[in-house]
Amino acid sequence: MGHLVLAMTAMRHLKLDELRWVPAGAPWQKDRTLVSGAHRAGMIKAAITGHRGFKLDRREIERPGPSYTIDTVRESQLAEPNAKWFLVIGQDQYERLTTWQEWRELITRVTLAVAGRDGRSPTLPSELLAVWHRIEPLPMPPMNVSSTAIRAHLAAGGAAQALVPDMVPTVVARYIDRYRLYAPPRGGAPAA
Repeated sequence: MGHLVLAMTAMRHLKLDELRWVPAGAPWQKDRTLVSGAHRAGMIKAAITGHRGFKLDRREIERPGPSYTIDTVRESQLAEPNAKWFLVIGQDQYERLTTWQEWRELITRVTLAVAGRDGRSPTLPSELLAVWHRIEPLPMPPMNVSSTAIRAHLAAGGAAQALVPDMVPTVVARYIDRYRLYAPPRGGAPAA
């Protein structure tokens, strides 16, 4: 739900014509096993259906090798050189931005649209204090949603539909339950 609210906030605040949802194919910084790219795309498609201007972009799950945002930005800008590009991220990603592949080039190519935590303005990470970049703060409402808590609930055998509507959109919860995503193996102990 947090991702959906962030996307709707970005569309409205930035007056975007289109917002692309890009599930990472092989996110090189994740230290946990992820649900397949096809299922992550399926959940996004379920969540964004009916939202004007939202588009699922599958390029990273179709691209072999690690997923780097800079590659996606380069490809997108090459295809549409006259568009104004924003990268919509949360405070947690903003704080780790200097660990991203070719981050210095990335911040010259896009305006960072950053949502702060708990409805506050984003905080400039100390590593970026001396580095020029464009930033557009996003006025996110406070939300009590944790993807870690959602995954823990599901790994313990809980149903996704028990989390709706505040934590997971109903259509996404149905998708998760239908495919038993994040659930413990049948007949086995809960997943870690």
